Amino acid sequence: MAGSVQAPLTSARAAQDVELEPIQLVAPDGTPTPETRYRRDLPPETLAWLFESMAVTRALDVEFVNLQRQGELALFATCRGQEAAQIGATACLRKTDWLFPQYREMGAFLLRGITPAQMGAVWRGRWHGGLGFTEKCVAPIAIPIGTHGLHAVGAAMAAQRLGEDSITVAYLGDGATSEGDAHEAMNFAAVYKAPCVFFVQNNQWAISVPVSRQQAGPSIAHRAIGYGMPGVRVDGNDVLACYAVMEEAAARARRGDGPTLIEAVTYRLGPHTTSDDPTRYRSDDEVERWAALDPIPRYRKYLQHIDVWTDRLEHRVQSRSARLCAELRDAIINTPDMDVGELFDTVYADITPTLQAQRDELLAEMAKEA
Repeated sequence: MAGSVQAPLTSARAAQDVELEPIQLVAPDGTPTPETRYRRDLPPETLAWLFESMAVTRALDVEFVNLQRQGELALFATCRGQEAAQIGATACLRKTDWLFPQYREMGAFLLRGITPAQMGAVWRGRWHGGLGFTEKCVAPIAIPIGTHGLHAVGAAMAAQRLGEDSITVAYLGDGATSEGDAHEAMNFAAVYKAPCVFFVQNNQWAISVPVSRQQAGPSIAHRAIGYGMPGVRVDGNDVLACYAVMEEAAARARRGDGPTLIEAVTYRLGPHTTSDDPTRYRSDDEVERWAALDPIPRYRKYLQHIDVWTDRLEHRVQSRSARLCAELRDAIINTPDMDVGELFDTVYADITPTLQAQRDELLAEMAKEA
């Protein structure tokens, strides 16, 4: 398994060890980099599994967007371009480690065994959307920006007090680091040495606000200095680098040495959500530059370079992608529409007169349109 050969970082050393150049194990052309601080000698089956997981995540992402464009979903937040960050950072964790996602972590959900139907129920807006997540040690999707960082720290502190060896991971975007909740979470985690890792996917844009307008410092990872925790920048389009950096941070947290702030430098190739038009605020040249760094073809070249790529792997990826996309489409299209009355019936144990009146008015309006 991949692991770091670096000495454990302490708070005193944290300020000295935040490097601006991201950790990279696989170069953009698919060849190994000279990086020697982290090993990349995962078993061939694990290397192949990482590619399969990235490719299937991409396929499901495309299918979700298609379903939204066809009117089956009101909204979807694409993760295209960020597959390496999500898969790499999640694949090295234990199944008992708790994940606290935002709304773009489909790769993490896939690795935890959350089905396309379960993911689809969330974006379809059905009342049971999110059921089954906690059984996989995945917290419900957090739509408010940055609030789930505090939840991750609270759960980590609880595990700490219970004597458990599990850790928590808060998946954040660069925009979330501009929110007060994220700062409070990191400060709490550092002060109490909570076994929590803050994994920030810096995809360059918080909707239409570039990361350059969100901070004045050298990088998001450099903010760790103020909290007294290690900060690491990693190439978010390099799945092996994300795996190795997260593995080191998880081991550190498990030892009781406290949290780590990881900044995965990546790019959101698609819109913020399907209701966004990114052409209004970013250039085609910028998108093309980052598209050339697409993590999936890059990692495929690496597997070919080390003789792990096979036609059998490609067939397996295609077959699984087609099967899961079919499951998603079937779950979305063939599921009956929800009873809107349930929105009112399940707010309180006994419905209030005001809610009852609103319920009756809505049902009456819908009956007129039927």
